[in-house]
Amino acid sequence: MKKLSLTQTKLGRTLGKKGLYITLGACFLALAGAGIAAYNKTVDTINKSLVISEPDSQASKQADNKVNDIPKETTVTTSKPEQETKQNDDLTVKTQPNIMPVTGEVIQPFSNGELVKSETLGVWKTHDGIDIKADLGAPVKAMNKGKVTKVWNDPLWGNCVIIDHGNGVEGHYYGLTAAVGVTEGDSVTGSDVIGAVGDTAQIEVAGPTHLHFGVKQNGVWIDPEDFINPSVK
Repeated sequence: MKKLSLTQTKLGRTLGKKGLYITLGACFLALAGAGIAAYNKTVDTINKSLVISEPDSQASKQADNKVNDIPKETTVTTSKPEQETKQNDDLTVKTQPNIMPVTGEVIQPFSNGELVKSETLGVWKTHDGIDIKADLGAPVKAMNKGKVTKVWNDPLWGNCVIIDHGNGVEGHYYGLTAAVGVTEGDSVTGSDVIGAVGDTAQIEVAGPTHLHFGVKQNGVWIDPEDFINPSVK
């Protein structure tokens, strides 16, 4: 066997140590490179996942529309034309002058609940209207505007008409001729002729020819003279 020299032995040892170091260093570099590559890949993946998308413009518009389209609360009120019509109707009823249905002397006044002796019946009773003397066939007029609510022939009062004059006021026209000029449901104005003075009221036939005229307000008999012309008394 060939014997190695001392120089060769030292060189081999030196090279052996350096080779080991080189090999280890290469391994570290390889591991480091792989780690860096993996790190870069991971960061790139995270960045891609963190990309924030732009909001959908259509969805934003819809959201705005929902907010803007919310209906506002409204208060239901009576329209001005309706209010004005009602006020005008009330004003007409109040301002149209009341008139006596016939022109003549009051021969039997309103008794205001007191008992008076009936010339025809010979008994004491209230007189809930006024008797206005007039010629047979004289025209009888509506005292004011209103609506005819009843037309009939009464066995005691003869041919009768009731007119609703508004505001709770009713006009009662009794003792007319058979030729009554209105029917139930008719609308009239003040001074419209509704019939003629007759002699059909058997309960008051003993007196002169006249119209028995009564006025009710809210269901209570009141004095027609005072209602039509309160300044007279």
